Amino acid sequence: MFSLNKIKKMSMVLLLSVFVLTSCNYLDIVPPQAPDFDDTMKDRDATLGFLYSCYTGIPAIYFDWFCQYFGATDEYVEPQLYGHREQFVSYNQMTPSNHTEFGPWTNCYNNLGQCHLFMKYIDVLHPDNVSEADKTRWKAEIKFLEAFYHMQLLNAYGPIPLVDHYIPQNTAKTDFPGRSHYDVCVDSICKWYDDAAEHLPATVSVEELGRATSTACKALKARVLLYAASRLWNGSFPYPNWENTVYETPGRGKELVSRIAVPAKWQKALEACNEAIDLAVNEGKRELFDIASSEVLRNNDQLSLPDYNGADETFRKKVMLMRYLMTTTETEGNKETIFGVITTEVNPMLISIPHGVTLNGSGNPIGGWAGMSPTLYTMSHFFTADGKLPERDGNFYPKADWLQSAGLSNANIIKLHDKREPRFYAWMSFDGDVYGEVISNGDPLTVNMLSAARLGQGYNPSRYQRDNNQTGFINRKFIQPNIKFRQDGGNNIRMVPFPIIRLAELYLDRAECYANVGNVQKALDDLNVVRKRAGVPLLTTADITTSHTLMDMVREERFVELWGEGHRYYDLRRWMLAPDYLKAGRFEGLNALEKVNPSFTEFNQIKHIDQPFQWNDRMYMLPIAASEVYNDPNLRQSPGY
Repeated sequence: MFSLNKIKKMSMVLLLSVFVLTSCNYLDIVPPQAPDFDDTMKDRDATLGFLYSCYTGIPAIYFDWFCQYFGATDEYVEPQLYGHREQFVSYNQMTPSNHTEFGPWTNCYNNLGQCHLFMKYIDVLHPDNVSEADKTRWKAEIKFLEAFYHMQLLNAYGPIPLVDHYIPQNTAKTDFPGRSHYDVCVDSICKWYDDAAEHLPATVSVEELGRATSTACKALKARVLLYAASRLWNGSFPYPNWENTVYETPGRGKELVSRIAVPAKWQKALEACNEAIDLAVNEGKRELFDIASSEVLRNNDQLSLPDYNGADETFRKKVMLMRYLMTTTETEGNKETIFGVITTEVNPMLISIPHGVTLNGSGNPIGGWAGMSPTLYTMSHFFTADGKLPERDGNFYPKADWLQSAGLSNANIIKLHDKREPRFYAWMSFDGDVYGEVISNGDPLTVNMLSAARLGQGYNPSRYQRDNNQTGFINRKFIQPNIKFRQDGGNNIRMVPFPIIRLAELYLDRAECYANVGNVQKALDDLNVVRKRAGVPLLTTADITTSHTLMDMVREERFVELWGEGHRYYDLRRWMLAPDYLKAGRFEGLNALEKVNPSFTEFNQIKHIDQPFQWNDRMYMLPIAASEVYNDPNLRQSPGY
């Protein structure tokens, strides 16, 4: 898998030559040609450096520390003092004047300019040692990136300007495109993915991981069509009078979003999911990560199976399987990721890890920041050991008793955290839980949210002014099982590919399509593929009731399996459930910020999170920077801004 540093290194000469990423206006899509531009494609290595530079926008989308706007969900919260971009989005504080603080507009259009520059000159400069087969594959990769960047823009802004070719800088402003109709954007993106897939391999060697494949093309195309079939973009857009004022989409006029639901869009998405899964499993050699692969890694790491209230060995192995799923690479037997990206940025890890992990040589506590705090909604919407939501499981504790001690060997573990499914114990952590077996300089760390001591993880405003956990719950997803902080101040944090799309998502995508075309059993079958791997009891038609529908099951499974992977932001919007789930007053946690060294009873109380969360329908889309709208007379601002 390409790392961000590797991509930057290979494209350094190119970027110094053409200055493509310095633009802050999407009208300046292509930079002026520099005198030494020909050197960017003088031979095979230089041309590959140019190609790899076209990928740099992807890690920028997923790892720019202040640009993960899609973290604005109900999955977790962070300290308000962080001032991260997803917080501004959650607070409805995004405006056209501060747009550059939020979304992917500039990054994606700049990288599209880079792509178009590559396509313009690959057949002109005749680089040495480059075959026609090389050119064919590289052009297909550029077509993939063209689709990918437009897809990111479409997800964030709805209808967007389609820029599919080199645009000279002397082009008149009136000739730059405005937003195209949403359905036309979808069709264009899908065609680019299909065109790219024709000339790309289904899988690549270990040395080429991170480059485009036909499998990635078909998988991402399926996601595009899934979103397009969903309620927001399929007949229920909340701003029916929003349309272009000047620019017209050929054949669509000034309309930007269709006002009539088209059920056939679900069938189209279903066909795309079938094609993607077939390709991924057969030619792409993708498979769900399994216990056998996980156990090899666990034994190599010399880790024990965790113990959860006497759970059997299979259950405990499933917990470790789900931990290793998000923290391992293809070379280690994890072939689930279809397309991913890696960076050396460690902040996304440190924000989850609790503080006070161990003491350094000076006797000071070291560890993470504990700032990524899962919400009470998260903790109560992973399943029980019986595969049901806690509030719907008649064998689980009554809701009124959830905050009482479960009476386990560690009395601080509350009943809400007992008798849960493997993914809960793999990815969530809480008071009384063993966060890592060797994290504390080779020793286990049992989380103590009631203690402000140096080796406690609780509220301590004098020591951790910005980094106090907000809800009393801690994230463990993406944290390697053998993580260790040493007393010399070092650690063994490792970065692995972040799964932009993985096979489990495709099964969930298809399950949703089946649910919407009325094929109940096949929808359950796909849900059960994911549940079986996770060690969760399978669903049957008897589980479907008028108060707990098949779509409820689809949504619940997506919430658990894809937690924290960047899907929830889009899911709540496309389902048009965001007004209910992201509104003021919905965000809750335990009483984690009121008192230093609280008692068990003082800590285990439900509290609203004191941050200005709110929802406004304009938040379905991000705003475009005011300067962009001003400079392009064809460009229409997002509604509500």
